[in-house]
Amino acid sequence: MQLVGYEPSGRGAALLVADDAGLERRPLEAGDDLSYTLGERRCAGVIDGDEHLPCDRPATPYCEYHTSTWVCARCTGTCLKDEMDCYQTHAVYVAAFAPDTFKVGVTKLERLETRLREQGADRAAHVHTVSNGRIARELEAEIAEWLVDRVRTGPKVTSLAAAVDEPAWETVLSAFDVIDRFSFDYGLALETQPVQETIATGTVRGVKGRLLVLENGGTTYAVDMRDLVGYELEDGTAGPSRQSSLGSFG
Repeated sequence: MQLVGYEPSGRGAALLVADDAGLERRPLEAGDDLSYTLGERRCAGVIDGDEHLPCDRPATPYCEYHTSTWVCARCTGTCLKDEMDCYQTHAVYVAAFAPDTFKVGVTKLERLETRLREQGADRAAHVHTVSNGRIARELEAEIAEWLVDRVRTGPKVTSLAAAVDEPAWETVLSAFDVIDRFSFDYGLALETQPVQETIATGTVRGVKGRLLVLENGGTTYAVDMRDLVGYELEDGTAGPSRQSSLGSFG
């Protein structure tokens, strides 16, 4: 059985596993005990609807044949496709990751709250509504001259046990005519910052964005679920030299 994907918070929080019997979605709920060791790692192949197509190439998490880049993520208002097709209403938002990382982004209006939860934002503000993705990307590019447009894993781990710097957040928002505000609680209630590690042994505390938070032996760990993709899952708990395991779901 291979771990071939994941769903972040906002889409239910789950791991996607595949074996000869097919593809299965396994939800991650607080209180689940995880107890599988991570074995060999290889390309996770591709998921096509409800079907998983495996790949034996050693590159991880995806080989060159199964690595895809969402072209819209690189767009700054000049369409990189053969023909522009993002004609739905889009939202431009600013998201806060505690304590003081502030990010600009865009998404389809109907997906705004879901997208914010997928990223693990602590606070957010909807600052523009526009008729299509091209205009949204142009606005994003302008705002990205003074706010970041992507947040790496490290700052997101820091945010797990921190509070948003409210004065700094309000200063950022003062530059916009805010349409709506959001505040998110992922139910983690952490007092100290977790250790960032590629493990999956312990009790699930919760999921924030793509960070899986586990408690094991009195220590709390934050695992980027993308770092688990491609591993073979084996029964048992990892030894002290390799703290990598994935658990059983009741």
